[in-house]
Amino acid sequence: MTPISGRAVRRLVSTCILIFLSAAVLLPWVGPGVISPRSVLHRDNSDAYIFWQLRVTRTLLALFAGGALSLGGTLFQALLRDALATPYTLGVSTGASLGAVITICLGVATIGGIPAVWVGALAGSLAVLVLVMTAAAPQRRITAFGLLLTGVAINSMCSSVILLLHSMAGVSRSFSISRWLIGSIDATSYRSLCIFLITVCIASLLVIVQAKDWNLLSVDEHWAATRGVRVQPLMLIGYILGSVLTAATIALTGPIAFVELIVPHMLRARFSSDHRVLMPCSFLLGGTLVAVCDAIGRVIVAPNEIPAGVTLALIGGPYMVWLVRERVS
Repeated sequence: MTPISGRAVRRLVSTCILIFLSAAVLLPWVGPGVISPRSVLHRDNSDAYIFWQLRVTRTLLALFAGGALSLGGTLFQALLRDALATPYTLGVSTGASLGAVITICLGVATIGGIPAVWVGALAGSLAVLVLVMTAAAPQRRITAFGLLLTGVAINSMCSSVILLLHSMAGVSRSFSISRWLIGSIDATSYRSLCIFLITVCIASLLVIVQAKDWNLLSVDEHWAATRGVRVQPLMLIGYILGSVLTAATIALTGPIAFVELIVPHMLRARFSSDHRVLMPCSFLLGGTLVAVCDAIGRVIVAPNEIPAGVTLALIGGPYMVWLVRERVS
């Protein structure tokens, strides 16, 4: 692990906060149509509605969704001591996707006034959480190997069921399933956004304040235990918090991939693998990356849009290949 001073940690995190806030202020102005600040301030015309109800909510959702997924990826990588671990590895993302696909196939629009897809995604991720924890800890002892093996198995099963349901669905529902599985950022109500932001902020803070413990656990479970870390409770809390971050995000955006790999790897390669830097900066830069990709998708083929998941894959794939080649050379 690259040693880093407390002063350097504060400087890097402060820089990432500035980038994050700049994106929050500037990106709502990016779109297929030009909006003047004067019309936005009057709040009595269509430009003001588009800005405050569509672009601002969409930008905030992108920032915190990307942050949650990136932090979740960083957390699972520390938990499993595997640099390629993601929420998909443990089946959380696929379980949420399966729950959403089932609600789409059933044609249910809302459940208790809440969009059925959101409820399905949350229920699916919760079911996978219970299954993985039950199977991976038969004797009340959680291990990284048990989590990884069980997660991969459940991930494969959920993916197979998704493919089966997709093939059996009608044309319109099949299109809806495909569109949702791509992953995209859409405007949402401020009420839903506030609930999401509160959930993500609480879970993220609980993860980040334990950064020193994640540093120890990412080396070895026994090594961490000899230095006073309560390994079993930490792994349980980590898996639950990572699942909450992933499930809450996928419920609103669909499964947006790659951000949980791109940002942590970039930070490790350029700065440090110290989780005091890695976790907060992953959240801040991951959110910025998704928001920028969403903004690019809004304007590059206007008036049509490219989903953020597609833009992110097109940008992130070549970058990951370049990063690997650079590190090898």
